[in-house]
Amino acid sequence: MNAILQKNPTLTCNNLAVGYKNSPVLSNINLVFNEGRFTTLLGPNGAGKTTLLRTLSRHLSPLSGTISVEGKNINGLNTGELAKIMAVVLTNKVTPPLFNSFQFVALGRYPHTNFLGSLSTADRRVISDSLGAVHAENLTFRDFASLSDGERQKILVARALAQEPRILLLDEPTAHLDLKHRIEVMSILRNLCREKGITVIASLHDVDIAAKVSDQVILVKNGAITSCGYPEEVLTGEAVADLYDFDSVSYDMQLGSIELQGERKQGRIFVVAGMGSGTSVYRMLAKRGYAISTGVLHVNDLDCYVARSLGAHCTCQPPADILEYGRLDSAISELERCDMVIDAGFDLDGPYGSNLELLIRAAACGKTIFSLRNRELDLIRQTPDQKITTFANPGRLLDEMEDIL
Repeated sequence: MNAILQKNPTLTCNNLAVGYKNSPVLSNINLVFNEGRFTTLLGPNGAGKTTLLRTLSRHLSPLSGTISVEGKNINGLNTGELAKIMAVVLTNKVTPPLFNSFQFVALGRYPHTNFLGSLSTADRRVISDSLGAVHAENLTFRDFASLSDGERQKILVARALAQEPRILLLDEPTAHLDLKHRIEVMSILRNLCREKGITVIASLHDVDIAAKVSDQVILVKNGAITSCGYPEEVLTGEAVADLYDFDSVSYDMQLGSIELQGERKQGRIFVVAGMGSGTSVYRMLAKRGYAISTGVLHVNDLDCYVARSLGAHCTCQPPADILEYGRLDSAISELERCDMVIDAGFDLDGPYGSNLELLIRAAACGKTIFSLRNRELDLIRQTPDQKITTFANPGRLLDEMEDIL
């Protein structure tokens, strides 16, 4: 298991086992969560992420082992003491009657108020600051029940912040949110780590988002923590595929995203690309079920990463100023067994200029050539009646191509 260099730990698990009625869901948990760091729990449904969070928050009792909060056993803290250190946002549906957002966020001040729950000027300032931290000032006097899912999630986080916690636990905070609110909530949580030094621990399903916001990721599957460490080290394509039992789906660490591979039953297309020109073409071909061949590409090219993630046959070479002729010969052999050729519009004057030879050979073989350039390539036409069809965008190109194949 990978390890993170530990500095200023706020939460520690030692030989922890979690579950229900003496039936363990996760066992042998030894983890350290650092001050001001964002940790993501990743794993399939039912793996135990929520059970772990509910145990860390003391909603569930551990089956064995210990949890320490800022060096103290969590069982030695009373409810008020723990609430001043730790706040929790779980997935329970909350619909308080007759509360506006300010009143709802004010509930988070309960560890700091008197027996009657009276709010001081300082309490009101904390509530307003908490709404501001989640960019929800415009929701202050809105009825909580009238808010959208994204707006409600921001208010739930604001209520947790009103506790002034040093640890924030969240269970799937982006579930049921649209893209705008999903990105906004994750940005807010990341900023809380950086600006307020809060330790954030969240369960997520979005591997690509986790890779971009997390300081540490914990992979959970089959009753165990299978890996823990920096996302740049832990989230390899193999690890993510194993975690979710992916089939025809791949994750690329360099891209930080998941690619859906096609069925490859519609024929094979050779794409002449380079410097990112082929990325959208590859994805559209994969969606429509075509097998893809491409080249010649430098191994550090965006096109190479995307094509490989989509399961394409790639002719590649190490980075260099010019393409190697041996690689061109290999690409030509691959091109000759393809049904059609697409010119992705690579730069003819750049390091991929030698790939023009591939288009010349395709024309010599009588291959149908579709191009994403704004003009026909007269220099590769073999006969006056040979047509190289040009298109302004990949979508139009693929529509025309399907009428031919």
